Amino acid sequence: MIEVANQKNNSDVEIMTRSGYEKLKSELSILRTDRRLEVARKLEEARAFGDLSENAEYHAAKEEQEKLEGRISRLEYKLNKAKVVDFDDIDTSHANLGTTIVIQDMDSNASYTYMLVGTEESDPKENKISVSSPVGKAVIGRSIGEEVSVRVPKGLRRLKILNISAQH
Repeated sequence: MIEVANQKNNSDVEIMTRSGYEKLKSELSILRTDRRLEVARKLEEARAFGDLSENAEYHAAKEEQEKLEGRISRLEYKLNKAKVVDFDDIDTSHANLGTTIVIQDMDSNASYTYMLVGTEESDPKENKISVSSPVGKAVIGRSIGEEVSVRVPKGLRRLKILNISAQH
């Protein structure tokens, strides 16, 4: 069982799900190949316009190249430091990275289902919230039936954990 709270103190570890790891690996591959070639072509075209000191296209392409290389570096770092959570090893007795939780808003009685994921995997449209988000932080380590209070953009919410599971 991986305890996110303990792992957070170890800055050399990036905890993520298998799907999150594969998604970052795929992005890195695309950035290293297709995107680098595309940016290199833009630089070559811009150089052809002449004087680089006053060449807006060249400066824009250089800035794009810097951003691309920065993203590649960040992805390489995260993937090199990745600790992948195996769904078979997830302890569903409490909310943790990789678990899917069902929570009920005690004020509105609405219920929501979220998968707790690493920061890079967060995608609210797919009901994936980061363990470092306000709701993620509030429910981490909590068990079914526990209530938590969390400050969200709509104000202070009281949430109750209805279910915790490990789903692929």
